[in-house]
Amino acid sequence: MPKDAHTTAAYHHERAAKSHRAAAEQSHQGAHEACEGHALTACGHSTKADEASKLAHEKSAQRAKSAPTGTA
Repeated sequence: MPKDAHTTAAYHHERAAKSHRAAAEQSHQGAHEACEGHALTACGHSTKADEASKLAHEKSAQRAKSAPTGTA
């Protein structure tokens, strides 16, 4: 269902943002190894978010095509 796909995309976008914020904070504190770890995690979530976003878009487009256009 498109809702599930959008929810999955949102989850990964949120997780990526959280990891990016953590990476920024660690970088600011000079903890570069920790920053790198958070950045790597963020990249993984960003990749998953991108894939989930594309899937959600495809499912939404399919649903829009199959939905009735109106009743007469």
